[in-house]
Amino acid sequence: MTLVAGVDSSTQSCKVLIVDAATGETVREGRAGHPDGTEVDPAAWWTALQEAIDAAGGLADVEAISIGGQQHGMVVLDVDGRVVRPALLWNDTRSADAAADLIAELGAEQLAERTGLVPVASFTSTKLRWLRDHEPERAARVAAVALPHDWLTWRLRGYGPADESPLGPVLDELATDPSDASGTGYFSAATGEYDSALFEHAFGRPARVATPEAPSTNDERVVVPRVLTPGASVTVDAPQSAVPTARAGLRVAGGAGDNAAAALGLGAEPGDVVVSIGTSGTVFAVSAAPVRDASGAVAGFADAAGAHLPLVATLNAARVLDAGARLLQVDHDGLATLALAADAGAGGLVLHPYFEGERTPNLPDATASLNGLTLASTTRENLARAFIEGMLCGLADGLDAITRLGVPAERLVLVGGAARNPAVSAIAAQVFGLPVEVPEPGEYVARGAAVQAAWAVTGARPQWNVATAARVPADPRPAVRAAYASAR
Repeated sequence: MTLVAGVDSSTQSCKVLIVDAATGETVREGRAGHPDGTEVDPAAWWTALQEAIDAAGGLADVEAISIGGQQHGMVVLDVDGRVVRPALLWNDTRSADAAADLIAELGAEQLAERTGLVPVASFTSTKLRWLRDHEPERAARVAAVALPHDWLTWRLRGYGPADESPLGPVLDELATDPSDASGTGYFSAATGEYDSALFEHAFGRPARVATPEAPSTNDERVVVPRVLTPGASVTVDAPQSAVPTARAGLRVAGGAGDNAAAALGLGAEPGDVVVSIGTSGTVFAVSAAPVRDASGAVAGFADAAGAHLPLVATLNAARVLDAGARLLQVDHDGLATLALAADAGAGGLVLHPYFEGERTPNLPDATASLNGLTLASTTRENLARAFIEGMLCGLADGLDAITRLGVPAERLVLVGGAARNPAVSAIAAQVFGLPVEVPEPGEYVARGAAVQAAWAVTGARPQWNVATAARVPADPRPAVRAAYASAR
């Protein structure tokens, strides 16, 4: 049995799956926690990765590994390979003004054309602009910029500060993949190349791509990781005794951003749409062609398999259901029972679920509203259904933004904690008008990273089965979406 490892280094924790490369079956797994906060010392991720690998039984019998991780974060290194400041995570919003400045200076149309993105505070380019403007002394020390999973891959291979790693600070060994590079704001998913002029415009200094074959020294340019193509890999270059978590020669695939890794883990193909209902909501689709949306609603990311992954994010997702359950004084099963006892359309009740403002559409100061209340419509059943329909209509607006760009949508894959609610999957088939599949709960980001690792070993993308918990045929109810749009 050939074993490979997949890692999900998320905002909250690090998960490691050791799987059979032939079947994708999990053999063993481990987990370790990450600290809270929107800025974190990356050393905590390195410690957690080693702890999670140890909990999973180590890597002595593993042929390859890949690290999936939270997108967009900014890890800045000096010439000695030391972290210049705590990493700013995707959910750190202090660079919102920097994003607005970049749009004002370059224009949304030009930025979308060059990168597939319109900057928001999540993206690395805006964090670099913030660093330049607010911490110039630290900015002057920056010799390389990496994303969270890039940095972990680098450390795993044996690189880092001289007193912490066997191979020292070889910045030209930094490597990444197209999916995570495409979330920086200075990389084009369409061309597969960095836009060095945009990097320099954001940070004030030019960049150069890491070149391990001919490393440069005493170069004022900032190193950005080289981009590995799907199926490509590097190796752990240090002896096992120096890097306890890995043996020398272990293959290390390029890694992936979390959504791209999840798409790989779910086996998503063109025509598939993945809707993830967690604390926030995401809607993303696999597309053969790149997309550009100057409105900024759709982010034109690359996927991790050589295609593209247009994505929409919403702020209001599973917590909408939490609010509905609290209001009706039931648990989530009780909310489902009530909602399924009501007819589609909730008797005319329409919830716009902007409890915490909204990102898509861009309404940061909005609040939630409930419309259509009459003496007849105000029942517990209709209220429960309105909460679920409203949340799903908000996500369906995100899918509309994607399909308007010419991306096909033929099947809906519903993931996240709320996906297991039977009312959510049943009503999703009505709101989206697509057949719905709910996979069995699983660590799909780590599984997708394991797909990359197996790809690096075998030379071909593996086709592993994904267990399905529920299937719901398409049951279009356009009146529900029409009422939602009319009330808005």
